[in-house]
Amino acid sequence: MASPTTNREWHLLSRPVGWPKHEDFALVEAEAPTPGEGQVLVRNKYLSVDPYMRGRMSDAKSYVAPFELGKVMQGGAVGEVIASNAEGIAPGDHVLHFLGWREYAAVDAKSAVKVDPDAAPLSTYLGVLGMTGLTAYAGLLRTAAFKEGDAVFVSGAAGAVGSQVGQIARLKGASRVIGSAGSDDKVKLLVEEYGFDAAFNYKNGPVSEQLKEAAPDGIDVYFDNVGGDHLEAAIGRLNRGGRIAVCGMISVYNNTEPAPGPRNLARLIQTRGRIEGFLVGDHYDLQPQFVQEVGPWVASGELKYRETVVEGIENNLEAFLGVLRGDNTGKMIVKL
Repeated sequence: MASPTTNREWHLLSRPVGWPKHEDFALVEAEAPTPGEGQVLVRNKYLSVDPYMRGRMSDAKSYVAPFELGKVMQGGAVGEVIASNAEGIAPGDHVLHFLGWREYAAVDAKSAVKVDPDAAPLSTYLGVLGMTGLTAYAGLLRTAAFKEGDAVFVSGAAGAVGSQVGQIARLKGASRVIGSAGSDDKVKLLVEEYGFDAAFNYKNGPVSEQLKEAAPDGIDVYFDNVGGDHLEAAIGRLNRGGRIAVCGMISVYNNTEPAPGPRNLARLIQTRGRIEGFLVGDHYDLQPQFVQEVGPWVASGELKYRETVVEGIENNLEAFLGVLRGDNTGKMIVKL
């Protein structure tokens, strides 16, 4: 395949305040990259958009460097190698890497992970078998120390991470799996397709009341993707020795004022409960175990997944904003 001459890529022009606006970004036509020593040139086929990217658009101190203004943004991507200056990766191979938000990327071979398009669809390496899947696996099993018989509550349960948390808990013997989501259709999906025991639409009434009804015997594990009233409700239903793993707090990402914290933290004294935040980057040692255990569940259909696919690099920003609005069911993917 002839080397490309131009490359469309998304740049961050200004740091959003509150909800990101279209004028904060630009789709720029730039010169296509050429791979240097130890690099491969990848034609991206699928791009990932994720809630954590909102944090990188601000310059507040965080666990990952902010996106640079006037430069191309980054994110998970999977694509085909079309040129290689590195040993071990050849043209025609497919790799997972983190130079998304663009059509072509010159990727350091040592940071690219070869993936097999015959073992699973390429897009799954960005979702159910990728970073989002490992996030679910590590957060539930390591951070929340899930054990057979636990009752588990997951917020944002129809999302890419949440839907996998609930299913892994079920497959590993949870006594009860409860999920919250933002529409009646998503609630139906959780129960009918993903096998949750109960689910509710958080827009239909106070979360604390709906959770009490769904978990009459309390919960042992809460996997938090939302924060806010969900976290307060979960603390209120926590059983003795309960664990809360904080993965994300999408309800507060676009706030310009600090959100009020849970008002019932004193319950942690009674329950001897604990809250712990985690980042998937600290748990990559689990990746081989994760793929070995979850891969067969995906292949057999025991663990189901959904993808919301948006076509075209020109729609990358709209896909990202859609994630913040909750438009997606399962993993939001951009197909180039």
